[in-house]
Amino acid sequence: MRNIKLTIEYNGTNYAGWQIQKNTRLTIQGIVENALGKIIQERIKLIASGRTDAGVHAAGQVANFKTASKIAAKNIQKALNSLLPGDIRIVNSEDVPLQFHARFSAKGKTYRYLILNQDYPSALLRDYCYFLSYKLDLNKMRRAAKAFLGRHDFSAFCASGSSVKDTIRTIKKISIKGINYPLSPISYHLISVDITADGFLYNMARSIVGTLLEAGRSKMEPVSISGILNSQKRGLVGPTAPASGLFLFKVDY
Repeated sequence: MRNIKLTIEYNGTNYAGWQIQKNTRLTIQGIVENALGKIIQERIKLIASGRTDAGVHAAGQVANFKTASKIAAKNIQKALNSLLPGDIRIVNSEDVPLQFHARFSAKGKTYRYLILNQDYPSALLRDYCYFLSYKLDLNKMRRAAKAFLGRHDFSAFCASGSSVKDTIRTIKKISIKGINYPLSPISYHLISVDITADGFLYNMARSIVGTLLEAGRSKMEPVSISGILNSQKRGLVGPTAPASGLFLFKVDY
């Protein structure tokens, strides 16, 4: 028996998220498992580092599966990429120890959120960022971000529908900076918000970004973040940022 680790990149725009659902809507997991079954001729169950919601993208989703197949890991990658649709790609495929578990072996994750902050939207970036014409104060966003650092109860930043009982998480780092878009002569005003934590609750990353944006628009004072965390009241949190701007950037092991 072998354990194969896949690193997966996908554009989540046309999918109902990572996890297979009871209805017939397309999911990343369902499509990759179906392709794997054709290649390996086994019924495959992928274990992912975590779910991504409908419309959320991934630059570095990680999944693993057990198999008796003798097909080389790199050949599995090549075969998968020949069968998968163009908006899902296997970045890497490798053998790992049998005890490796994409979810439980993870030590941390980084989500990246992209914001296009200028007067007009972009045709090229429309699937990959949240367009905001309001001027954002990055210094206020950075001051607000400091309150999230460390170990806290993030129940206020967890959307309804989650069955998780333990809402304590540790945020290790939040980075807010301007970035360049290399595929256009136009200088887009893009802002990235990178959040690294030991784990994330349902909609936690998007809720944090939405709250940071409220601070950046001077709709919320940075000093109020600690009070929101302590209150554990969902109603005090900023609007949940749209899925289109969110990427599962990397998983640390």
